[in-house]
Amino acid sequence: MAIIMRLDRVMADRKISLKELSEKVGVANVNLSKMKTGKISAIRFSTLDAICDVLDCQPGDILEYKR
Repeated sequence: MAIIMRLDRVMADRKISLKELSEKVGVANVNLSKMKTGKISAIRFSTLDAICDVLDCQPGDILEYKR
């Protein structure tokens, strides 16, 4: 897949755990873990919006396109 999730990198930069992010975003730990490892095929804009709000970042910080 050409879209790469960089959630793990942004979380490390912000020093936030998966559990803490899960609680603040309101998304199950399992689902965030799948996002973190890139094992998802879709993400809701509302979820992306909440993640960006909590991590104080842009969607482009989390998502990367590679040919």
